[in-house]
Amino acid sequence: MKVTSEGIKNGIIDEKYGKKGTQFNAFGVPTYSLPIKIEDAPRNTVSFALVLEDKDAQPVTKGFTWIHWIAANITRDYIMENESQNARDFIQGINSWHSELGKNLSRGESSYYGGMTPPDKPHTYELHVFALDKLVDLQDGFYLNELYKEMDGHIIDQDTIKGIYNN
Repeated sequence: MKVTSEGIKNGIIDEKYGKKGTQFNAFGVPTYSLPIKIEDAPRNTVSFALVLEDKDAQPVTKGFTWIHWIAANITRDYIMENESQNARDFIQGINSWHSELGKNLSRGESSYYGGMTPPDKPHTYELHVFALDKLVDLQDGFYLNELYKEMDGHIIDQDTIKGIYNN
């Protein structure tokens, strides 16, 4: 399985997907989401799940990875640019903007793509995509740990792409 994004070129994430972009929610969180393309998934793939995380945030968050986007029950091999805000055919979980370290956004306000805003230096972001042999039994607003519990024993392939977003 191979995952790519037109929003990541030569290892650099285009500015429009983060704090240098032009689309934000009422709380100043970037909401213009990355496009994703999945190729050569196993034949028995029923759905895909994704996790977009920033491990470079750990010094700022005092040890925690920052979750920017989690989604599941994706039944197609692409997600269009900025689709997180309007997609109704897959579910999305809570990002780290819901936390006290974020902006304490509500569960609903945090259940979509919350873009890159590195506060201290350029950060490397990891987009993990999992091919699953089932649909997960979750609803919008799920937590990351709930996704991993649902995926346990059902991941048939996975791929990760990385990109740097400059602060």
